[in-house]
Amino acid sequence: MVTTDPRLGTPELAARSAPAAGGAGLVRRAGALVLQRYALLVALLVLVALFSALRPDSFATTANLQSTLGIQASLALLAIGVTVVLLVGEFDLSAASVMGMSASVVAYLTTAEGFSVGTAVLVVLLAAIGIGAVTAFFVVKVGIHSFIVTLGMGTLVTGVAIGLAGTTTIGGIPDGLTDFFRADVLGVEAAFPVMLLVAVVGWVLLQKMPLGRNIFFTGEAPTAAALAGIRVSALRVGSLITSSFLAACAGVMLVGQIGAASPTIASPYLLPAYAAAFLGATAFTPGRFNVWGTLWAVYLLAVGTVGFQVLGFSSWVTDVFNGAVLIVAVAFSRIFGGKR
Repeated sequence: MVTTDPRLGTPELAARSAPAAGGAGLVRRAGALVLQRYALLVALLVLVALFSALRPDSFATTANLQSTLGIQASLALLAIGVTVVLLVGEFDLSAASVMGMSASVVAYLTTAEGFSVGTAVLVVLLAAIGIGAVTAFFVVKVGIHSFIVTLGMGTLVTGVAIGLAGTTTIGGIPDGLTDFFRADVLGVEAAFPVMLLVAVVGWVLLQKMPLGRNIFFTGEAPTAAALAGIRVSALRVGSLITSSFLAACAGVMLVGQIGAASPTIASPYLLPAYAAAFLGATAFTPGRFNVWGTLWAVYLLAVGTVGFQVLGFSSWVTDVFNGAVLIVAVAFSRIFGGKR
């Protein structure tokens, strides 16, 4: 027996309206999901359009685009490393210090000690792996929270770098290093495609391979992951070493781009790296840290920073912008994470 709803009229109309209403609901939910996944891209496009309209002669130029893509590559590389650590449920507050140490030590070894570029880079990469391993020992084996260990390790690393390379900015970097990262590749500095290659590798490993699923499971439910046979300790160790290694790579890239370095040169990079990682967790796979979300977020922050500079705002506005984005990003990542 079919019951007639007075609002729908005849039984035939009622029967036809039910699936239509259900279909409309599915469309709305699908639209909301798409908006949620790609809201970060929409926000980036809105910012670009806004600053382009306000300053078309200085912001909306090819030169500005090429410069932004290249300059932000080292920050993006650092943020990818931070993303790996966050995925496994840890923090690495020493990442920017390792980045600055690597940049300054490469500069010192190649200018003051006569090391070749290759040898100097190898030294800092091995040092970064060692730093990551020591950090992992205290976090995983001893059981100290990664926030505390990496905070102390960051201070220690910066102190060692200052003791070795001094506090002054070191210039005169060999042309072999600067020429490599500044080389023109399809209109942008080579640093950008190098970073993009790392991002693609990270995306494949974290999104398309069992390794990525194990890392995510470890970060979400470590006890359950261990019971399921996942090597939780090994993944935590590996993530901390990876973050330190990528931070060192970012430092080498930075000194290659700038042509000078000091131990504290990367200190301002820590907050934007975490802001990008948390902001990126609201896009593509909402509630989950991911490489592409982090990468797009880095450039959203860059567009905001460059846009405010072009408009003539003081430098403090950039700090306000980055800090506000971090708070909002953490809030939204928690909200989206709760909806999964």
